[in-house]
Amino acid sequence: VQLQASGGGLVQAGGSLRLSCAASGRTFSTYDMGWFRQAPGKEREFVAAISWSRGITYYADSVKGRFTISRDNAKNTVYLQMNSLKPEDTAVYYCAADGSGYLSPRDSEYDYWGQGTLVTVSS
Repeated sequence: VQLQASGGGLVQAGGSLRLSCAASGRTFSTYDMGWFRQAPGKEREFVAAISWSRGITYYADSVKGRFTISRDNAKNTVYLQMNSLKPEDTAVYYCAADGSGYLSPRDSEYDYWGQGTLVTVSS
């Protein structure tokens, strides 16, 4: 599975962005998908994940109620709708695919990673 993230950019605090992650490969629909982010000088952290079959979602507390993860298996794409953005959301956002079936927040469980897209939120 190859992943290509897009949709990042510069936005003012309180604004919105939608990230997309396009996947290649016929088995996309069997992978749980996740979004992670890494801010400058910080470790990569979990943001959200969605299961491959029933669309079960899982969010980090820091984004719950503001971000929404979704997927369209017909388009081989996963999305991250980000609303009410804060300066602390500034980071490079990565999408990843997990074949373990456990909908994990741990980046070590993910098998494939996209190249990242930069989100900058100005105050």
